[in-house]
Amino acid sequence: MKFSDFSGVSGYFLGRDLTVLGIMNQVQRATDGHVGINGIVIRAVCCIALSALLATILVACDQSPPAQIGAQKENLAGAPVTGTTDSERNESSADKPAPGLIDSPTSAVDQSAATEVQNTQPTAAAESAVAVPADGTSQATEEIDSPQVPEPLPGIELLGTIVPPGTSQRLMWSASQIFEGVSTETPVLVVNGRHDGSTLCLTAAIHGDELNGIEMVRQVMHDLDPKKLKGAVIGIPIVNLQGFRRGSRYLPDRRDLNRYFPGNPSGSSAARIAHSLFEGIIRHCNALVDLHTGSFYRTNLPQLRADLRHSKIKELTQGFGGIVVLHSVAAPGTLRRAATDAGIPTITLEAGEPLRLQTAKVSQGVTGIFKLLDTMDIVSRVQLLSPPEPVFYQSTWVRANHGGILFSVVRLGQEIDTGDVLGNVTDPITNTQNLIYSPAKGRILGMALNQVVMPGFAAFRIGIETDGPPTDTVVASLEWNDENNQGENVSPGIAPEEPTEEHNDNLIADLEEPSE
Repeated sequence: MKFSDFSGVSGYFLGRDLTVLGIMNQVQRATDGHVGINGIVIRAVCCIALSALLATILVACDQSPPAQIGAQKENLAGAPVTGTTDSERNESSADKPAPGLIDSPTSAVDQSAATEVQNTQPTAAAESAVAVPADGTSQATEEIDSPQVPEPLPGIELLGTIVPPGTSQRLMWSASQIFEGVSTETPVLVVNGRHDGSTLCLTAAIHGDELNGIEMVRQVMHDLDPKKLKGAVIGIPIVNLQGFRRGSRYLPDRRDLNRYFPGNPSGSSAARIAHSLFEGIIRHCNALVDLHTGSFYRTNLPQLRADLRHSKIKELTQGFGGIVVLHSVAAPGTLRRAATDAGIPTITLEAGEPLRLQTAKVSQGVTGIFKLLDTMDIVSRVQLLSPPEPVFYQSTWVRANHGGILFSVVRLGQEIDTGDVLGNVTDPITNTQNLIYSPAKGRILGMALNQVVMPGFAAFRIGIETDGPPTDTVVASLEWNDENNQGENVSPGIAPEEPTEEHNDNLIADLEEPSE
């Protein structure tokens, strides 16, 4: 094939069809009759050269933005650049807009790209209008740029530490010093919920030999998820750490800590410990449950002791469900009395006996505490309904009139009638038996374990069902004295030395009426 033949082919190609297929057809016609290896090579070279020349011419001629976007999309997709046939070119020219709107005609891909560019222009304009307001921030800008985001909840500040929302921490409360001058630190468990709500405090082992409450606090605190809590729960498993280590109800100086609240920062050791606990922790509570057991080889039916004259305290007792309630006005010096006087609704949960871990009593107490948490909207759990228990507005202790060995014939929670035999006291020398009778109809709320007793020993506590607070008739029949028996029974101990704590003399002098 001569150069003149190639020139004729290229001139014919440029003057007619602009497609690669057309180019190949023209080359085929021009090389007909020249079949062979040289012909095939010439055809390939011509196709490649003319295709590159055509692409360069088209890109140089069409520089409109839609065409550039279309070319970029085709390059990214790996599609080849093609021309248009005569029929396609005629169809596109029929739909061609008026001059001046678009610089040059576009293909179907170019039209799609142009549509996308047009659709994005109003959005860009709107964004620029919002981003660059004139003469201050417009109302639309305020709605977009200033959404109402709730402020994060503050953490609980306790004992100099902030517990953030949705977390739990173990803090240390240093209440006193031992004889060596070393501070004793008591663990304080805090679970602060992610959401706002009330704060419930749990205290146990104010008397160091009462173990059931310690286990209740442990089970409750370690079964709480701070991310699901509304509010907070503060638990002090062992308040009287020194008494707990010695297995004793009292502090090392033989004082009963639960007779010195709200405390005195310059008083006795017990008064200082009480003041530190009350001011450092108790005042942060919205409600308080103080956990106790019986004392001095006595056991108590799980029961709530509360001053039902206060509506908020009455609501706490109703939140427990399934536990006996005993109305009583707390004696001065007890934690329940001090917290109530400070405006903190407080109840006492009594369950079981000292120096023992009783799983059934613990389980009943834990169930009641979780029901209370659900009632206070601190947790949200499915709670099983419990049969209702009575509310006792009156109770009395039945005492032994003779010394000897006590043998009980009734059990905790048993219902009794007037004149029923509760037990007997047997003289170990003469074998004389002296029966103990019930003075009223009611229920056994507390009782002494079988042991050696002295005359006047408080052996059985009977709860008496009434329609409300005790009447004069009931009081007279039971020889009930409001001054000595209106609140918690008094545990033995020694009188305090400080003149400023004279009110504790009468509370600690009685050696026979155990209490919280």
